[in-house]
Amino acid sequence: MKKTFLLVFALIALGSCKNETKAEDKNNTIDNSEKIEVENNELTLIKGVFIYIDDAAVLQTTEEVYTVIVDAKMHELNAEVQKYKTESTDMIPVEVKGKIIPRPENEEGWPFRVEIKEIITVSEPNPADGEMITIGKE
Repeated sequence: MKKTFLLVFALIALGSCKNETKAEDKNNTIDNSEKIEVENNELTLIKGVFIYIDDAAVLQTTEEVYTVIVDAKMHELNAEVQKYKTESTDMIPVEVKGKIIPRPENEEGWPFRVEIKEIITVSEPNPADGEMITIGKE
């Protein structure tokens, strides 16, 4: 009985350590400095460029494009972005924390949405660095 108890305890302890390592790996994984998973509150830090035109908001990283849920926080971000826009189609570099949600199957668009929970930074684009993205006519 004692050996069985010790064996079960050892298996549980090893299983727990394995799960902790996965959690640490998830927290420390940086994917091209784009997204950092924040396990405690299930928010993701996203760095990319933001645009809001005609009731549609988009946040684009180098690897993913997100539909931004239009709410009060998105309007707050848009107000901060306006300081750096020279044209209505300018995409401005931002860093936000948000909740990534899969797109409902009955809707069109990008595979994921982001609900912005916190605005970290809004940066002035530097056209010389190729950071500034402008959507427009050629």
